[in-house]
Amino acid sequence: MSDSTVKKVSSKTAPKGTMGQTYYLVSGKRLSMRLWENEQPQSDVSRPRDYETVGYVVNGRAELVIEGQTIRLEPGDSWLVPAHAEHSYRILEPFTAVEATAPPAQVHGRDEVKA
Repeated sequence: MSDSTVKKVSSKTAPKGTMGQTYYLVSGKRLSMRLWENEQPQSDVSRPRDYETVGYVVNGRAELVIEGQTIRLEPGDSWLVPAHAEHSYRILEPFTAVEATAPPAQVHGRDEVKA
């Protein structure tokens, strides 16, 4: 029997993450999507994650610092962060982006900031 699960997620009731992200779109067993909406200028700490991320910039500008390279992200740009790559983001102006993570970032505490 094949998996015939169909999901719809409403942004009005979508769960929020501890870093301000909205698990807005939908999540499956191997892939999930999330929304970073109107993130204000800030920098984060460089760290690897155990999931792969692809993203698309809707509005704003940011810099992705990954493995010693700085990549400027602007509306219409997309990006890839391989699993386990050391990286951080510097938000330069209010920033909205959609990301997909595989496996799902929010499962098993993958998204939690580790001290």
